[in-house]
Amino acid sequence: MTHSILVVDDDASIRSVLRMALEDANMVVSEASNGRAAVTEHRRHPADLIILDIGMPELDGFATCKALRDFSTVPVLFLTARDDEIDRLLGFQLGGDDYVSKPFSPRELILRIKAILARAASVPDARPIDHGALHLNPLRHEASLSGQPLELTALEFSLLCLLAEKSDRVLSRNALIEGVYGYNPSISDRTVDSHVRNLRKKAKALGFSDLIRTIHGVGLRVGDCTT
Repeated sequence: MTHSILVVDDDASIRSVLRMALEDANMVVSEASNGRAAVTEHRRHPADLIILDIGMPELDGFATCKALRDFSTVPVLFLTARDDEIDRLLGFQLGGDDYVSKPFSPRELILRIKAILARAASVPDARPIDHGALHLNPLRHEASLSGQPLELTALEFSLLCLLAEKSDRVLSRNALIEGVYGYNPSISDRTVDSHVRNLRKKAKALGFSDLIRTIHGVGLRVGDCTT
């Protein structure tokens, strides 16, 4: 399957390097030089993944990601000139899927992109999962609470599926990282917590405050999903 990638960076030389690497990996590439153009392009021609530079003028990468999340769960890989944990956490809180610092290795970037796309396409378990008011359909990437759609990114969906599949146990953050990301030393406990906060916020907006429970000193488990 050929994947479409939208590259968003105000630096034309970076876009050129990325285009060459992505096309060598048999991916179809489109470009945008700023955040507003990226949002417009993705509305018109939805991409399978967006590479999004953070440090852009006018509408930076974080604001662009927030605008995208208003209508899309497309995977987002952030590019940044800084390797700052605060930036990484903010990116994950906004629904980013991964984070690569400049200067970057095109080969590593392609591997990261393939891993994100594989997660987005993977089916944790073909069977629907029902837990309290929570319903998950992995084949259709659909989630709902009492019939109300729960719009989730690929990572959020995978994380919630893992917790719901293991509803009878508490999972450590390391187990969640391994189950969702595989081996990835750049992913920390705080990254998991960022995705959990996103899940709780979305569930609370639908009237459910017990989607995920924290067992202090142990880990996380899915809540009763009743209120």
